Amino acid sequence: MPADDRLIVALDVPNALAGLKLAETLGDSVSFYKIGLGMLTGGGLALANELKAEQGKRIFLDMKLFDIGATIEAAVRGLAQYDLDFLTVHGDPHVVRAAKEGAGGKSLKILAVTILTSLDRVDLDASLIRPGDIPGLVTERASRAFEAGADGVIASPQEAALIRALPESAGKLIVTPGVRPAGTALGDQKRVTTPAEAIRGGVDHIVVGRPIWAAPDPRAAAQAILAELASSLR
Repeated sequence: MPADDRLIVALDVPNALAGLKLAETLGDSVSFYKIGLGMLTGGGLALANELKAEQGKRIFLDMKLFDIGATIEAAVRGLAQYDLDFLTVHGDPHVVRAAKEGAGGKSLKILAVTILTSLDRVDLDASLIRPGDIPGLVTERASRAFEAGADGVIASPQEAALIRALPESAGKLIVTPGVRPAGTALGDQKRVTTPAEAIRGGVDHIVVGRPIWAAPDPRAAAQAILAELASSLR
């Protein structure tokens, strides 16, 4: 049975060797991996190539790029050569448009970050983000990102149903971190739901890291989440 690629495992481990070891432990139960900024200086791109080319895994490069348009376009053009699946950029329209130009029609999907799932209204106030409730702000940022050409968005599962209800979301991806199986610690996440709740809310992919790689038996932890995803379809 093919692995369920709705589960993306975040390889938030110290370096590429640790990432390869975790992928070996998870084996054929997991087909999709996220490699983020924390792994970049630990051989992240080499790990992405190894998992993609040698093991046939799908790869989500979580860089959350933000800069002037020309720099974003150049950066994405370089990354698009690696035959990756997903890449994150900040959801500002000028960033999304530049990223799509850089992707140059390749299969790389550009995902726009709305508001990080580790933030709440107090955090937004400290960052001088305009007033408004988080679900409303996330939905508006998603709408503008879609209009700018984003292939999908990154958002909390708590906002997924609102985003899925947007006319602009037709055919677009919703990918959610901030997913925690029942009974696990929240860690640095603040806006969370369970895997099954996320899928029922209209999410295409969930990203799970610590509850898997920090578990005594990572493969069993991943399989429990996959079982929960399967049950969400019944």
